[in-house]
Amino acid sequence: MILLYHHAESIGLVDRPDERKRHVGNIPLIGGLSAFFGVIVSVCFEGQTLLFTNALLGTGAVLALTGAMDDRFDLSVRTRLLIQTGAVLTMVYCTGVYVHTLGRLFGQDLELGIAGIPLTLVAVVGLLNAFNMMDGIDGLAGMLTLVSIGAINVFQGFSQWHSCILLLLLAAALIPDLAANLEFVGRKVFLGDAGSVMIGYFLAWTLIQLSQPPHPHLSTVDVLWCVALPVLDTLAVMVRRMSEGKSPFKPDRGHIHHILLSAGFNAHTTLVLLVGLAMALVFMGTLTRNLAPGSNLLTFGALTLIYVALTGRVYRAQQARKLADAIEQPLAQTLPLVAQLHLSALTSYQDDDDEAEQETAESSEQ
Repeated sequence: MILLYHHAESIGLVDRPDERKRHVGNIPLIGGLSAFFGVIVSVCFEGQTLLFTNALLGTGAVLALTGAMDDRFDLSVRTRLLIQTGAVLTMVYCTGVYVHTLGRLFGQDLELGIAGIPLTLVAVVGLLNAFNMMDGIDGLAGMLTLVSIGAINVFQGFSQWHSCILLLLLAAALIPDLAANLEFVGRKVFLGDAGSVMIGYFLAWTLIQLSQPPHPHLSTVDVLWCVALPVLDTLAVMVRRMSEGKSPFKPDRGHIHHILLSAGFNAHTTLVLLVGLAMALVFMGTLTRNLAPGSNLLTFGALTLIYVALTGRVYRAQQARKLADAIEQPLAQTLPLVAQLHLSALTSYQDDDDEAEQETAESSEQ
């Protein structure tokens, strides 16, 4: 991280404030790259040579590089989606891992066969972009990653930790980035698109692997609860944007962290609230495991509808209030000026009237 920090400015990997980004000063975007290099080094020392791990790291490196290029040159949405699609299809081709089945739901075993490949593509690309979109305040994407990794171990049992060793190495690699991002130590750095995309990509593929035969550790619904908050918020934002006639990928300040900030919470309080919400959703997921297969999926679906409706309503109310304030402010500045002009005109009229009366009086005396 230290090496990348000193070269971040020269290679253009810095985040500059603008209308949407409210931080102070130019911040290096090297946290994610540092974490990725940390994972690579850890895997080399750990000695893993599994095909799945090697393919995941190889395609992950392409996405991390794409994220860094996006940070530097602001790539188009189409370019990013094409590269992400290529990475996912490469993983499927090299490893044969994809969503073959959704498990047993409503009394039926839902086997997808080759139709699971498009679903896998949507799921992986969706989740990696969900974490990218959630990377809006200090520490949020990193902390949500730790919550998701913890949730996986809760759902599958801590004794099965070795099945997600790559994620545990990722969690360890993220600690220095979180410490710097939250300014506990050293100088501030940001995760960057390279980091947020890599996080979502590693999580997505690990969840798919753990939920598929021959030895599934998680159910399909368990997977959703492990990443509930990023999934819910991304769905809510995309639905709202499309309902407004906008592109679902057009950035705005309508994510849950933006809503909380607009409500008056500071960044640290917002972080605590959202991490607490993510943990509460995981706990809710553990409770729904006792429901009949399919009922837990309906519970998640009902929660999704509530979240989408509630956040959309609050966002629109905040936007309406901002619009009203924007209209009232010029009026508040204009009204005193109008009053002053009116008073000046009235005074001038009175002065003219007094002069006319004085002239009439003088004429009468003469």
